[in-house]
Amino acid sequence: MSSQTPVAEAPEHTAPEPRRGLRGHPWLTLFSVAIGVMMVALDGTIVAIANPAIQSDLHASLADVQWITNGYMLALAVSLITAGKLGDRFGHRQTFLVGVVGFALSSGAIGLSGQVTLVITFRVLQGLFGALLMPAALGLLRATFPAEKLNMAIGIWGMVIGASTAGGPIVGGLLVEHVNWQSVFFINVPVGLLALVLGLVILRDHRAEKAPRSFDLPGIVLLSGAMFCLIWALIKATDWSWSDGRTWGFLVGSVVLFGLFALLENRVREPLIPLRMFRSVPLSAGTVLMVLMAFAFMGGLFFVTFYLQNVHGMSPVDSGLHLLPLTGMMIVGSPLAGFLITKAGPRIPLVGGMLITAVATFGMSTLDTGTGTATMSLWFALMGLGLAPVMVGATEVIVGNAPMELSGVAGGLQQAGMQVGGSLGTAVLGAVMSSHVENDLPGQLARTGLPGGTPAQMSQAVDAVSVGLAPVTKQMPAPLAAKITQVAHDTFVSGMSAAFLVACGVAVVAAVVALFTKRGLNAEAGAGMGHI
Repeated sequence: MSSQTPVAEAPEHTAPEPRRGLRGHPWLTLFSVAIGVMMVALDGTIVAIANPAIQSDLHASLADVQWITNGYMLALAVSLITAGKLGDRFGHRQTFLVGVVGFALSSGAIGLSGQVTLVITFRVLQGLFGALLMPAALGLLRATFPAEKLNMAIGIWGMVIGASTAGGPIVGGLLVEHVNWQSVFFINVPVGLLALVLGLVILRDHRAEKAPRSFDLPGIVLLSGAMFCLIWALIKATDWSWSDGRTWGFLVGSVVLFGLFALLENRVREPLIPLRMFRSVPLSAGTVLMVLMAFAFMGGLFFVTFYLQNVHGMSPVDSGLHLLPLTGMMIVGSPLAGFLITKAGPRIPLVGGMLITAVATFGMSTLDTGTGTATMSLWFALMGLGLAPVMVGATEVIVGNAPMELSGVAGGLQQAGMQVGGSLGTAVLGAVMSSHVENDLPGQLARTGLPGGTPAQMSQAVDAVSVGLAPVTKQMPAPLAAKITQVAHDTFVSGMSAAFLVACGVAVVAAVVALFTKRGLNAEAGAGMGHI
């Protein structure tokens, strides 16, 4: 950290205070926050499985269904840093518990909703309460664990997020198939109740000596507007196209608002994000690394689900089971990565993790329509092995290099980086796929002796093939449908290969960025903080 950056120190507290009973126990604190984090991470992917059933049951349009996902994502991404600041101001325990209660109640309300507009409204509330919960969890871990155990705790925390994210399609598929779509949301109510009870009994409130005492309301408005414009442009880019004026309008608007935000933050007494934080090269590198990691991971995973379900014809549950090697390696690798980072520092594990991820994405670029389970599992497992140290190490670098009184903001920054990276990866790799399919499909059809169709028909065909679907109808003769399906799948796999090669290049760049990271300079302040 730059010498100009204040470091929260508490010299009179060089060791954690003696614990009485359960409250404030580090490992029980981890267990408590993990329950809440699991609920939010699971919801990020579990709902995608329920969307078709929601569309059918509530007679929703495609735009309505998209808003069920986009409303949640926007609310979460826009609010994360502000929510982290709330935790720094009022205490992470209170913020976490409010987030847990609000998320669980919003989930129950969605299950009881009989109109799609209510589903969308409560999904937005879910995102807002999820934003309160996630940075607060990191802030609690930072304040509770001594420096020598913080990386292991973050490793287990990352394991929970990775396992929940990857397990969402499996859990969602089972619930939708055997119960109903409402159960996907109702399941959060008992989980939230458990997290609330554990939090009330176990969590101890920690306050930094230099905790903020006021709010930068203009900064909140500008940052929220900038994040909204950025995420909205990335979400809509695939529908509008990258050349559309609306896409560039929102992107330019985002840049302008970020610029105004930066100017404002240098002039207020207690800024939302003190820009001096970014004088820390490791913290800045960790934030960029989180964005690039999420770009390669979430952008690539977006196509893997289409590949498994639409090309290989798997059910959502089966496709989730085929991703278990990735999930399993993240579950095993995250705590091990925490141990390794504690011993050796984050730089080597982070560089190694991104290089392994680069190898995995290159291997996934070789997948074709006939690839077997064993080969797929190898590349999925390798990706999980590479991602584990990055999830843990980049989080520690960001949170550990921030002053203690800004641990909530740092946690929000880490989560916002993941959201921006995931949205950017999905949008950019989606554009690579669409461009490849648009250029390749007419020639593939011609070489097979198939008619190309009208411009409108070709546009619809490109949209279908870009997600691995064949543009066939039930009235088509079986031999013709089989030929079109083969061309569609070959074209999709070729486009997926190009997308994974881009992801591979991004992973290599991320490995270079990881060279600028180092152990958190402020981690020592954590366990010695006073408490209320």
